[in-house]
Amino acid sequence: MAADPPADLVALISRAARRWPDRIAWRFDRAPVAVTFAEVDRLTAGYAQALRARGVRAGDRIAVMLPNGPEFALVWLALARLGAATVPLNVRYRSADAAHVLVDSGADTVVTTGEHRRLFDALPTPPSVQLIEALTPEDGFAQQPIDPAATVNVQYTSGTTGPPKGCLLSHRYWLTLATSLVEEFPHITDQDVMLTAQPFSYVDPQWNVVTALVAGAELVVLDGFHPSRFWSDVRRYRATYFYCLGAMPALLLSMPPDPRDHDHRVRVVQCSAIPAHRHAELEQRWGVQWYEAFGMTETGADIRVGPQEHDELRGTGCLGRPAAHREVMISADGELLLRGPGMFDGYLGHPPPWRDGWLPTGDLARLDAQGRVYHVGRIKDMIRRSGENIAAAEVEHVLMEHPRVRLAAVVGVPDDLRGEEVRAYVVGTATVEELHEWCAQRLAAFKVPRYWTFCDDLPRTPSERVAKDQLDRGVR
Repeated sequence: MAADPPADLVALISRAARRWPDRIAWRFDRAPVAVTFAEVDRLTAGYAQALRARGVRAGDRIAVMLPNGPEFALVWLALARLGAATVPLNVRYRSADAAHVLVDSGADTVVTTGEHRRLFDALPTPPSVQLIEALTPEDGFAQQPIDPAATVNVQYTSGTTGPPKGCLLSHRYWLTLATSLVEEFPHITDQDVMLTAQPFSYVDPQWNVVTALVAGAELVVLDGFHPSRFWSDVRRYRATYFYCLGAMPALLLSMPPDPRDHDHRVRVVQCSAIPAHRHAELEQRWGVQWYEAFGMTETGADIRVGPQEHDELRGTGCLGRPAAHREVMISADGELLLRGPGMFDGYLGHPPPWRDGWLPTGDLARLDAQGRVYHVGRIKDMIRRSGENIAAAEVEHVLMEHPRVRLAAVVGVPDDLRGEEVRAYVVGTATVEELHEWCAQRLAAFKVPRYWTFCDDLPRTPSERVAKDQLDRGVR
């Protein structure tokens, strides 16, 4: 693999098509669709030509809101061929979420389905809408040179503070991340069948796509995560590898035992935030080792446990050691800092986030005597619910727009199943029902507070910010 490393995603697609033209690259559960590596090459070029004919040019930012079908991956790679950047939009977004990302990114065109068009037409400044149903691959695409430093994604994540920010992800970012999963553990090869169940608007299915292109592996994309049939899908597609996070392990364990639980081909499960007290239970239930892995949208695949230390570290919560391309340091105040090649190029429209070349993660961590990393906690004002990052400030902004809310603060509270739940403290005269409906119309469902506390006032700092550390976070 290292003999002729591709410099960009276009070169990667071409190499995969030459090496494995007739092999299945992707299968999609949403529809009985299989795409070969040669078809990935041909169809991404065809969509690139269709988008070029509609005025898309290098440097443009194009929003994409599509479900987990081949069209998302094909349009994403087609835009990369053009030198344009994809701005992924979660299909669960509503008016406030979508409007923020469109305005902040400067994307004035969105590729979506007829089902979602109404959302964009109703925005204060409606974007130009290209319906995927009317976008047909066209012949005659002439590939122009690609800059490996060009932005492929403006990928919105909650970051450390404030509303979601756009991470600038280049060709180098994607190739560094994917290559590390091939050249290092879990050593994905052309004998593997990878499987992903997350929405394509997140980086996880996207790095699965790139990794499969690097390795020649087959990738199976489910239409979503369904605990009751997940392992049935794993067996049906003969998957050998998958990654999961958030509440997924606990939800899988909540399913009744099946006599076929050990009847599968999975050789590796990588997971972020494996419940330490249930780690052994997960492995006993399905007869396969689960390996802790840590990464961020900003930095890719950073820290992971390998097979040599798996048994020693099972159930300890250890994140493992940094990948070969990544360095770690713990600051004087206990914050995990990262540096090395293949990181993002900063947040769109924000000052550079690095401190003397190191990226602050907003996570507290410690190192043991062997240099292994342990997660201690978070210092960022962010809530992580079922694997979803929620910026408290974004929810607070929506609440404060309600005419009968005077002050609002949003925090995360512990939850056994989802990791954290969203709790809102409100000063005002609006009711729970009114505020729930208000938020549901403007935010993705996972951002809507579950718990509500109404107060006469909220504690403040001398600078008149809400003193969240003084709020009672007990669940009521």
